[in-house]
Amino acid sequence: MQVTPAMIEALLLTTTRIVTYYGAQSLTNASGFFFARGERLFLVTSRHVMFDEPSKHNPDRLVIELHTDPHNMASSTGFSIPLYRHGKSLWRQGSDGSGEIDVAIIEIERTALPAGSVIATFGPESLVTPADQIEAGESILILGFPLGFHDDFHHLPVVRQAGIASSFGMRFQGEGYFLTDARTHRGGSGAPVVKRRAATLCTQGQLPWVLLGIHSARLDVGGRDLKLDEALGLNCAWYADILLTLTAD
Repeated sequence: MQVTPAMIEALLLTTTRIVTYYGAQSLTNASGFFFARGERLFLVTSRHVMFDEPSKHNPDRLVIELHTDPHNMASSTGFSIPLYRHGKSLWRQGSDGSGEIDVAIIEIERTALPAGSVIATFGPESLVTPADQIEAGESILILGFPLGFHDDFHHLPVVRQAGIASSFGMRFQGEGYFLTDARTHRGGSGAPVVKRRAATLCTQGQLPWVLLGIHSARLDVGGRDLKLDEALGLNCAWYADILLTLTAD
């Protein structure tokens, strides 16, 4: 079955499946998305996908899945991205006055992409503006690859509907994230958290979505009784404006 890009929502082409590797050994599944700053292209994901000391997760490369034929979404290939060169990391991670932020980026050379690669990108224009009214309880979407699950024929992510579960714009407990209320799983780390933007606020050719944050992990209560109390079902999403700092020259 063949489809054309016109039949695919551009939003789905912003997000890619990530598999981490150490040498030839595959380690974990995760999610990521593309962010463009001028002519420069970046892959965005959670920092713990790149490196996580508590779990001793220390991959040396990522492999993302790219569509390679604009007329056939079933055509894809793996694209390997090294994480280190000469012993130094090629990725950047975020931090602020409260410590590390669970967001990381790595630049991708556009000329290295396979011929015919089909992607869509967020950019600075996708971030929240004063005209965007973001309220607690609003409906949002989280795109990703939970447990690695996806449309493995067309190589597209799945979309989970969620709600904003804390005051947007305020740092929850003083940290650089807000809360979302959604059913999430491992493999969703690094997924974009978005809200549809009013058509009157979009310029021609711009994705009609506001990039609110980067999904990180589920949030739980340390004192929860595992037998009596259900999990909260809440998640951390780091504010996306950190990308302006990480992608600056």
